[in-house]
Amino acid sequence: MTMDMILDASLVPASEVLSRIVQAIVDTVNAARVVLIERESFAELSTYLERIIPVLTELFMKNINASESLKNAVEVLSREINVAKQLISDCSKRNKVYLLVNCRKIVKCLENTTREISRALSLIPLASLDLSSGITEEITKLKDDMLRAEFRAAVAEEDILEKIESGIQERNLDRSYANNLLLLIAEAVGIPTERSALNKEFEEFKKEIEETRLRKDLVEAIQMDQIAALLGRADAASSPEEKEIKYFNKRISLGSQPLEPLQSFYCPITREVMDDPVETSSGQTFEKTAIQKWFAEGNTICPLTITPLDTSILRPNKTLRQSIQEWKNRNTMITIASLKTKLHSEDEQEVLHSLSQLKELCEESDLHREWVVLENYIPIFITLLGAKNRDMRNHALVILRILARDGDDNKEKIAHVEKAIESIVKSLARRIGESKLAVALLLELSKSDVVRHYIGKVQGCILLLVTMTSQDDTQAARDAKELLENLSFLDQNVIQMAKANYFTPLLQRLSSGPENIKIIMATTLAEMELSDHSKSTLFEEGVLGPLLHLATHVNAKTKEVAVKALQNLSTLPRNGLWMIREGAVGPLLDLLHRQSSSFPSLREHVAATIMNLAISTATEEASQTELSLLESDEDIFRLFSLVNLTGPDVQRSILRTFNAMCQPQSATDLRSKLREGSAVQVLVQLCELDNAPVRANAVKLFYCLTTDGDDDTLSEHVDQRCVKTLFRIIRTSNDNEEIAAALGIVANLHKNQTQITQWLFDAGSLPVVFRFLSDRNYTGSGKNHLTQNAAAVICRFTVATNQEWQRKVAEAGIIPVLVQLLDSGTALAKRYAAISLSQFSESSIRLSRPIKKHGGLWCWSPQPETACPVHMGICSVESSFCLLEAGAVRPLVRVLGELDIGACEAALEALMTLIDGERLQCGSKALAEANAIATIIRLLGSPSTQLQEKSLSALERIFRQVEFKQKYGASAQMPLVDITQRGNSVMKSLAAKILAHLNVLHEQSSYF
Repeated sequence: MTMDMILDASLVPASEVLSRIVQAIVDTVNAARVVLIERESFAELSTYLERIIPVLTELFMKNINASESLKNAVEVLSREINVAKQLISDCSKRNKVYLLVNCRKIVKCLENTTREISRALSLIPLASLDLSSGITEEITKLKDDMLRAEFRAAVAEEDILEKIESGIQERNLDRSYANNLLLLIAEAVGIPTERSALNKEFEEFKKEIEETRLRKDLVEAIQMDQIAALLGRADAASSPEEKEIKYFNKRISLGSQPLEPLQSFYCPITREVMDDPVETSSGQTFEKTAIQKWFAEGNTICPLTITPLDTSILRPNKTLRQSIQEWKNRNTMITIASLKTKLHSEDEQEVLHSLSQLKELCEESDLHREWVVLENYIPIFITLLGAKNRDMRNHALVILRILARDGDDNKEKIAHVEKAIESIVKSLARRIGESKLAVALLLELSKSDVVRHYIGKVQGCILLLVTMTSQDDTQAARDAKELLENLSFLDQNVIQMAKANYFTPLLQRLSSGPENIKIIMATTLAEMELSDHSKSTLFEEGVLGPLLHLATHVNAKTKEVAVKALQNLSTLPRNGLWMIREGAVGPLLDLLHRQSSSFPSLREHVAATIMNLAISTATEEASQTELSLLESDEDIFRLFSLVNLTGPDVQRSILRTFNAMCQPQSATDLRSKLREGSAVQVLVQLCELDNAPVRANAVKLFYCLTTDGDDDTLSEHVDQRCVKTLFRIIRTSNDNEEIAAALGIVANLHKNQTQITQWLFDAGSLPVVFRFLSDRNYTGSGKNHLTQNAAAVICRFTVATNQEWQRKVAEAGIIPVLVQLLDSGTALAKRYAAISLSQFSESSIRLSRPIKKHGGLWCWSPQPETACPVHMGICSVESSFCLLEAGAVRPLVRVLGELDIGACEAALEALMTLIDGERLQCGSKALAEANAIATIIRLLGSPSTQLQEKSLSALERIFRQVEFKQKYGASAQMPLVDITQRGNSVMKSLAAKILAHLNVLHEQSSYF
């Protein structure tokens, strides 16, 4: 409906006219919602119009006749609504830049329309109409509000217009000024800031200017041309091809020789070409700073005309300044073009001088930088990055950074040169000065979304940047960190950073990224080969919380990848202890117990992680804190119960978990609980499995449970079948630790359970055990453990109560091997060797064969056999197990000098068998010859009470003999006196008895 139809009130009833006006207002208000500019002003007008609707509606309802005044009011109202509607239409369809530069006209038009509508309302004959008081008051208030209404352009739009006016007045040719101005316009009117969108909008703006010319609005056309010229300097205003064509057309037209400056370009005071020429009241032009200095020195006359000057008048000579700038630009353009050939010179000094010139020119103005780019210098600078001369490389890096700062176009031009980014990255690995320039350039380039993709792909780039973050040069380190942050937009870059031990971006994504990104980051941590330092760093920087959160996710795959990452990180004991302290055990146990068999791999990773935590509790660091992996008996037995309910991988992890927890000496209570439960029975069954890893871990845990000694629970489940199974493992296993554990089980079972020992003999175990003692070429892993436990098993075979077993062992050639162990074995191996030799020696006195007495003449008698000096009979290693014949005395004495108390006690026990009963005198001589007595005396100062008591017992026997108390008594006296003062009652009694032998105390002393 057109407003012309509304205006002819003579042909249409008044009520119909009012109805159409109301509809027109509604249409106008709706249209105002989609204007492109001055939305607040249009919204204010819409508010006024909406307030008019009830007024017109009541007039319509009254069905009043149209008076002359009402006709006039309707006519004005119709006309102004038509104006508003047309303005809204223009502001909804026309070019946004055009609308912004005309925003003052728009708001002025809105203000005029509002006031004209107010005038129309004032023409309504309120007095003659039968209207409600409320409507009458509303009309009065509404017309007053609209009459006083003031519309102004938005603050941002006014700022832009002022910048446009300033740029035109100052004839600003700076490209960055135009770029910033175009971006401000884009933000103000809602144009995307991408170059293509800006270029499209600018082209439409130029079409608006053409339409202005067609309308023959010359004043507006001139103004729009000036604005277009100012904005035309922006990068987005024209395509690179257009700029290049325009530049070379102009440069070719200038020739190749610079022009001398005109005389008018020189300042009469400085005699130099002016930068900011100003005109004085005399009409003469000077450099602004020069004439201001002239005035500051008290001069008030013109330096040229000697006429008085008004010192307050200094007018910018814009025409001259523009001429000077054009002259400078012309010569600079020619200079820039001429320097290109010099950069290819073999004279390094000439190249450096040319680079310095180009650097200065680029620093002067963005126009110069644009020309350098258009002259295609960028590939030359990239080539110079490979020069041998460090200064040339540094100059090239500096200039490239200056050019890169000018915008994304230049950044992309640099990146698109072949091997450009690679060449810059190479400079990162050079000296700090050059690497600092290189990282600054890469940081600038990374501000382009396009170029950012190239940087992280260059081999070694991210690693070098991470290395630079710890440099002493703080600026280079900051730039490297900021560059890494810019590159972290790409997940692959974040992963590369993590592999270079820079985890900040990865942790940020893991804690606050989208769900799919969190999974990618967790997967990275799960699959990476991390150093211990990296694992520790990750925990210090907060990786545990996000991973535990993911581990409780509803999705099983998400849980699995999180747990797998925790498994990887928990291999560092410090992290394992951290997880226990932070309460990670509970959620992991819940996952292990609740996870269905449909996700066996998740269960495997959970079990492996719990195993790592258990291993961490067995470390030295854990011993300094009170940390427990399993808090209750229920947790212990629930976890162990899974051994029979899960697959082999989970079984292995659970067995290793308990093995780790049972290892410390302080874990006596846990070992006891497992033995009292069904653990031994389960482990005996697992020892029969064909799955080697599970079986091996079962054997190791079984061994661990026997270290406290045998009890009824062990004996109850160790039958002949079990012994055969253990022997089969010892004989056939390829796992040295498993073999050692099986040997340890056998060794730890009660020695008085002779049936077990007999089963072992019957199974042919002696040669197999002997192999682990005698094979000197055997150097596999766990050799010491194997030897120790093999020696412990031999102790079982050498008990003095069964000389038949001893004979078999001796005939197998084991005694010489035991003697060798006294010198070459570990402390524990020496202890077991000494125990076996002691048990052998207990039988020697009974097995030493008496010397036969021959009758007849001595000359016809066979040569008499040599008697053993201790046992006074015929002894040998295999028949009587004699320590002297085996050469064991001196090795046993050497063991007495070692630090291990257990080995010392066993060795002393073995030596004391030589001075037992009737062998005292001869045995003492043998000990003296081996220098054992002096060593035993030194043992009186041992920290071990038990060893002191054994030493006292030995010396009490030895010092019964005059010969030895005379020789050794003096050296023993002070230690003995000290024991009588500090020792326990048993030791005091023994010491006093010895002192009595030495005549230091009376035999009736109260110490006896």
